[in-house]
Amino acid sequence: MSQLFSPLAIREVTFRNRLWVSPMCMYSATDGFVNDWHHVHLAQFATGGAGLVVAEATAVVPEGRISPEDAGIWSDAHADAWRGIVRAIRDRGSVAGIQLAHAGRKASTHSPFADAQGSVPAEEGGWTTEAPSALAYEGFAEPEEMTAPRIAEVVDAFRAAARRSVDAGFEVIEVHAAHGYLLHEFLSPLTNRRADEYGGSLANRARFTLDVVRAVRAEVGEDIPVFVRFSATDSAPGGLEVDDVAQVAAWARDAGADLFDISSSGLVAHQKIEVGPGYQVPFAARVREATGALTGSVGIITSGAQAEEILAAGQSDVVFAGREWLRDPHFALRAAGELGEDPESIWPPQYIRGYRAPALARS
Repeated sequence: MSQLFSPLAIREVTFRNRLWVSPMCMYSATDGFVNDWHHVHLAQFATGGAGLVVAEATAVVPEGRISPEDAGIWSDAHADAWRGIVRAIRDRGSVAGIQLAHAGRKASTHSPFADAQGSVPAEEGGWTTEAPSALAYEGFAEPEEMTAPRIAEVVDAFRAAARRSVDAGFEVIEVHAAHGYLLHEFLSPLTNRRADEYGGSLANRARFTLDVVRAVRAEVGEDIPVFVRFSATDSAPGGLEVDDVAQVAAWARDAGADLFDISSSGLVAHQKIEVGPGYQVPFAARVREATGALTGSVGIITSGAQAEEILAAGQSDVVFAGREWLRDPHFALRAAGELGEDPESIWPPQYIRGYRAPALARS
């Protein structure tokens, strides 16, 4: 058996393989409520063999949405909308995860499908954003600086969202601390200019994220895996570097996190990124080496052979992919064939005739 298709147990959850679906925003919800689009979109990856399917960045408060069309889970009614989707993922053999998020100063923006760009004005359904400091993302409206009581409220919102997620059937909770959204904004000195206990030193800048991890862990108990997605570097002078993030990850592990989903960048418009196949894998390897924790790689991973090489080299413990799953919702079935895995053990029985040679297929 390949490493990619070997099972992995984290706490009380066992994943059938290590090729997982990254959270990807669909900008297709109404007032935070997911719908049939999300159901079909996410269930197809489970049919396609994914070990874990992570639902898109889901706001813990209304003002935490990236756009007015983003998903939410700030009420029990929102959690109810997820139940059928979660059941569909699990019925197809995959584990269902959810990424809990707050977009911070990058909230209240037009979706990629809109004609307009930048912040959505109040008269069009937008809202005032919030951030560690009143520093706007380039081209966006200036956010309000969060008070300490407001930070505590958002920590509690993550806690409540985690409880709703578990009640809806999700078996993995991922805390979003990457891509320039709220928790990442607190972590980086480029966006955090505070002089209180949430600013200054790395330990202070990490306080909010660690408070969220502790709150989520306390709420979901000991059986549910808790992940954190980090941007390993800001790809900009004076910003976070991978060793800073490795230290925060070590603290987050002590706070109750089990695995770190390592991406990069997204904080500032002047970032400079060198992109290529597997370009973010070394970041996951560094965090894994520094912390001894489980990590996930992501970033232009497009074949079973490439994913297997990452795991065999000890660079990470699992592989996430995003765009490749959009191109091929049966990515895991294809990867299994590339690696010589037994199709009978991986392909859904309803689809197995698609694996066989046409002359042997049964009608």
